[in-house]
Amino acid sequence: MAKPGRPSSQPLPIMIQLDPTAKISTLADLEDSQRGTRLIIGAGVIIDAFVKIKPAGGVGDVIIGAGSVINSGCVLYSGNGIIIGQQVAIAANCTLAPVNHAYQDRTRPIKQQGFLPSRGGIVIEDDVWIGANCVLLDGAILRQGCVIGAGSIVRGEVPAYAIAHGQPAMVKGYRS
Repeated sequence: MAKPGRPSSQPLPIMIQLDPTAKISTLADLEDSQRGTRLIIGAGVIIDAFVKIKPAGGVGDVIIGAGSVINSGCVLYSGNGIIIGQQVAIAANCTLAPVNHAYQDRTRPIKQQGFLPSRGGIVIEDDVWIGANCVLLDGAILRQGCVIGAGSIVRGEVPAYAIAHGQPAMVKGYRS
């Protein structure tokens, strides 16, 4: 499918930019965008088996900073964008979904209603640890050095060096 404004005879540019020192499992699935969104993977990034990065639900880029690790079973949708800082550790089976389906019109199937306006995508600053089975939603901002406990749902801002967990995630303390 051609990008709007681009003649259909011209191929889309490759939108995955991979640093040569990154280690991507052959069992990871990194989809190339058909709408022009970029996937930028920094130096020394490790992406484990069964990680899925999918351009879906918006035109935001996915940027993964140097030295970050994404463990097995994680799913990242591009949606309204994901920025992952440096030295971030994301444990197994996390979902990053910076997009929300529209659903208000009861006369049409949800799949036909598109998406709600962006809440700003997802921003994860440097040195963050996200425990297993967490869900980060559109508008989540994880400030530098915070820790998100396993099984948490994050939709707002978590302060720097905070320790947060729960559904929704709430600050329970701070790293000393």
